[in-house]
Amino acid sequence: VTENRSDPEDLHLYATPREQRFRRFASLEFEGQLYMTPYDFIQAVTNDEPKRAKKWRSLSKQELNQILMETPPVWKGSSKLFRNLNEKGVISYTEYLFLLCILTKPHAGFRIAFNMFDTDGNEMVDKKEFLVLQEIFRKKNEKREKKGDEEKRAMLRLQLYGYHTPTNSVLKTEGEDLVPRSYWDTLRRSTSQALFSDLAERADDISSSLSDTTLLVHFFGKKGKAELNFEDFYRFMDNLQTEVLEIEFLSYSNGMNTISEEDFAHILLRYTNVENTSSYLENMRCRIPEEKGITFDEFRSFFQFLNNLEDFTIAMQMYNFASRSIGQDEFKRAVYVATGVKLSPHLVNTVFKIFDVDRDDQLSYKEFIGIMKDRLNRGFR
Repeated sequence: VTENRSDPEDLHLYATPREQRFRRFASLEFEGQLYMTPYDFIQAVTNDEPKRAKKWRSLSKQELNQILMETPPVWKGSSKLFRNLNEKGVISYTEYLFLLCILTKPHAGFRIAFNMFDTDGNEMVDKKEFLVLQEIFRKKNEKREKKGDEEKRAMLRLQLYGYHTPTNSVLKTEGEDLVPRSYWDTLRRSTSQALFSDLAERADDISSSLSDTTLLVHFFGKKGKAELNFEDFYRFMDNLQTEVLEIEFLSYSNGMNTISEEDFAHILLRYTNVENTSSYLENMRCRIPEEKGITFDEFRSFFQFLNNLEDFTIAMQMYNFASRSIGQDEFKRAVYVATGVKLSPHLVNTVFKIFDVDRDDQLSYKEFIGIMKDRLNRGFR
């Protein structure tokens, strides 16, 4: 049974850009709730539009159970997990947001994330603690919902969360009128407040009514009784970052060990607000006439640096570089001091040749940081 996406298209009017993107790339539906497959998720973070026919396929209970039965345990995870699962997996909307958070966080932030889930401080995360995530993101969403047709809003909630939630069920907290900048901020802020008794109570309710997902089975086993330690959690997050970077790199490398400097520029400028990318590309072509290529290690090190962009920004401000342009040596040193990431001279030179539009061998701090923040968040600040 399939449902055409165009039938409930007017629900897009009540959805945020992230929700709209999830609905566009999701391909599965079970009991009214939409899910992505691992393939859908990879497509959503590496492509502008989905490649598949625009239909949601309805899963039977038997099909869902078979998918979950084939889900590997967390200790069998790898940087090819999503590619190996391909269509054999289900990812909910809140898990989609969680995975997006992972892609943009430095390794140092993995411990913070784990501790936020580990509400009882026993160095282990159980299924109930993980489901608190669902409530935190739902609360943020309800505060941002557009006014209008309550029936349509309820339909959208059902698609995204799998259950109806009356507006007056939103938990009230101090400073609720302050809107956090991101879902990561929402998670950090909400977990720092004394909400866990209420949220955990709610997690009990939804865990009994919602279906398991690939992530829940991967983390907590088929019976949901296993617990997740930090080492396995860290490995999962690191593997996911590596897998997405490998996919992006391989899509340009054509089986070779390097991608061209121009391809690297194309990848960097995707999902940014740069209107005239051709000027950046032409600038780089003129200034790097002989192609040397960017290796995967260089590629990954640059995106590890981007995930530490906030620390880099602070370091630049402390050194008073924020008010002036900087050279390659200053840039490379500031990156290492702030993030611990060593960028190769060739990579740094390539970055400068892309963004140094006036060709003075200096990089404009504000312009570079602004563009890279867009790229880091893949177009969703």
